[in-house]
Amino acid sequence: MEAANLLGGIIAVFIYSLVTLVFLARLAGSERLEHVLGIVLIALIVPLLYLMFTARGMNRPPLYFIQLGLMIFYLLLELLLDYILKFDFRSVRWMTIAYVTIFSAATGGMMGVAAHAGKGWSFASIALFLVIMALALIQRRITGK
Repeated sequence: MEAANLLGGIIAVFIYSLVTLVFLARLAGSERLEHVLGIVLIALIVPLLYLMFTARGMNRPPLYFIQLGLMIFYLLLELLLDYILKFDFRSVRWMTIAYVTIFSAATGGMMGVAAHAGKGWSFASIALFLVIMALALIQRRITGK
């Protein structure tokens, strides 16, 4: 159980770090770097699924499954919209609002996953979550994406 808790904390902080780098790459106009970082982020579906399946044997509360499920759903949505369909949904207001809502819920839920790893992981995830929320607002204002 300790290993799964630590893995959850590591994944949460890694997700926040990658999202931070994606926003910074977008602000710098580096579409290639943004694309590569996005692929790495989407690949985290694999360890998130591992956490989801191992959680059943650890008697995790339903909220834990919702938190992981939201992140997995968000990453699948990102894969579909930005990598498979390559659809410019960010130019459609209602779609952008729905996307940002799912993104915020998914990344916010990862704070709960990180909390199982201990206070240090909680504090790191909270701080990084606040950074990505600030960067999301900044990059939206500057780039319109």
